[in-house]
Amino acid sequence: MTPAKTPQTPKPPPAANKRGIYLPATPQDFQDTELTRAEFDALQQSAPEWLAELRRTGPHPRPVVAQKLGVSIGGLARGGVTEPLTTEQITTLLQDPPAWLVSERATQAAVRAEATRVKQRDATRGSADA
Repeated sequence: MTPAKTPQTPKPPPAANKRGIYLPATPQDFQDTELTRAEFDALQQSAPEWLAELRRTGPHPRPVVAQKLGVSIGGLARGGVTEPLTTEQITTLLQDPPAWLVSERATQAAVRAEATRVKQRDATRGSADA
């Protein structure tokens, strides 16, 4: 007989990171409590007001900021963005983009285009070999 599986309980920092929320902006009891995956999934399904508000207005962690701005995390660093941003700050940057943001978005677009080209090339090679 196999022993019963114990539920995984990720610590708050990886759990927040995986869900795209900025841990210091969460309530203290969330920061101090290890939730099981099932409890965290339930929290995601019926999000409390603090979580819904945090997702709506921020502050957002760097990966979320980078995704919303259409740049890489490295691009944020090159642009001098080292702190989490709110949705309002992100919107302001998008409405009146500084030169670094325009440059980084162009770089990111070129990287994506190259990745698409390589993927298509490899798919063509794979079908030619078959």
